[in-house]
Amino acid sequence: MTDAASPSPDRLTLKTKLSFGVGSAAEAIALHTITAYAVLFYNQVLGLPALLAGLAVSVSLVLDGIIEPAAGSISDRTRSRIGRRHPFMYAAALPIALAFLAVFNPPKGLDQTALFMWFLVSVSLLRWSMAFYHTPHIALGGELSSNYVERSKVMAYNSFFTWAGGALTTIIALRIFFKRTPEYPRGLLNPDAWSPYAMIMSAVAFAILLASALLTHDRIKHLPQPAKDTPSFSLLHFFKDVKWALTNINYVWLLIGFFFLSITLGLRTVLHVYVNTFYWGLDSEELSLFVIGTFAGYATAFLFAARLHGRFDKKKTMIVAAVAYGVIPAIPIGMGLMGIWDHKTPGIVAILIAFSALSYGALSVLSISVMSALADVADENEAKHGVRQEGVLYSTRTLFAKVDQAVGTVLAGVVLTVIAFPEKAKPGQVDADVLHNLALWDGVIAGVPAVLAAVFYGRYRITKASYETTRAAIAARRAGMAARA
Repeated sequence: MTDAASPSPDRLTLKTKLSFGVGSAAEAIALHTITAYAVLFYNQVLGLPALLAGLAVSVSLVLDGIIEPAAGSISDRTRSRIGRRHPFMYAAALPIALAFLAVFNPPKGLDQTALFMWFLVSVSLLRWSMAFYHTPHIALGGELSSNYVERSKVMAYNSFFTWAGGALTTIIALRIFFKRTPEYPRGLLNPDAWSPYAMIMSAVAFAILLASALLTHDRIKHLPQPAKDTPSFSLLHFFKDVKWALTNINYVWLLIGFFFLSITLGLRTVLHVYVNTFYWGLDSEELSLFVIGTFAGYATAFLFAARLHGRFDKKKTMIVAAVAYGVIPAIPIGMGLMGIWDHKTPGIVAILIAFSALSYGALSVLSISVMSALADVADENEAKHGVRQEGVLYSTRTLFAKVDQAVGTVLAGVVLTVIAFPEKAKPGQVDADVLHNLALWDGVIAGVPAVLAAVFYGRYRITKASYETTRAAIAARRAGMAARA
């Protein structure tokens, strides 16, 4: 059961939404660096085979995915002076920073087996630490407001600051630490820059994580608390929590949709940096300009996602956004494969940035829609079971996503191996057939699962009208509990 706590206002202050959202920036700093650069670092800088580098990331994703639902259940069932979410947000900040440092500072002289194990263990520790921040943090966002559209605005801040963290990472990495030099015209391949980069970024992430927890501390009194008779976390209750979540068919459709979407994300996250560096021949400074496109995409989603939900509902928005994300990134690569565009095409960087804006806008709208819809699913579960399960709902979704993203990531490693992409490759010296196959995978094949995801998002059935019915049932249940108290 769940206590109502102090009623939370439907409309939140700007300060609250900003304070919640900023925590996502720190999460993005750590995880964007891992997903975008870690495989490249271990493969092209340290010489670990691409298959092993991709496998380390994939295994860490699976192990992390197993931890996430447990973190959600523990958080949902925690009763403390500082609520259900904040104890974990405070405790996880330092382990995240230390694990991030370890990933990019392996001891010198390790053979391939030892280097693989260092990468696997350190990145797993980072993800496990992040699970105990991310799950309570995103669950906090799901319970800040009970309003159908306000929830979307909260998740818009989450999405925007996720972009901001990734953008900050890109700018600092490519403009400061990995600048082009005569010895390393592709600065990401400079081995001496990685350790200083990791030290600075771990400190930045630590400060932001703590700031988000501190600045949302005043909302604790407004948030639901577990009822006094709620049992503490145990394996039995954990499996019951997960069972309740998975018996909600709307939740299942969201999980399956995200399952397919994550294959696309896993493939493109790893392959895209290879495509930009070796297929399009962009240097670090040019790569850093892509922050313009991602800003345009995420800013557009931030401004309009909630309005789309108010006008078209969340289901239709999810379907269109998933198809758009599957198709749009394939267009410039398709033009390249047909010989219409290449790295010498006038304005190619601006063209690629424009398509980046469209694709990231679609992805951000989709992310906001799904994260907001999960709060609506939490309402359905409270109406049915009397328990709010934001932690379990968001984290079980993360489990499915990470297992599948792991498949996508290891598949990316397999792709690089199968197409015989060379280790420690030099731009301009990679065989044309290898580059053609790389582009085909990143641009065309990787988009297919995202289009399939749209089919399953189309099975989702919660509408604004059904949401209103569910909220009325929750209000009646809480009133009855208050009368009996």
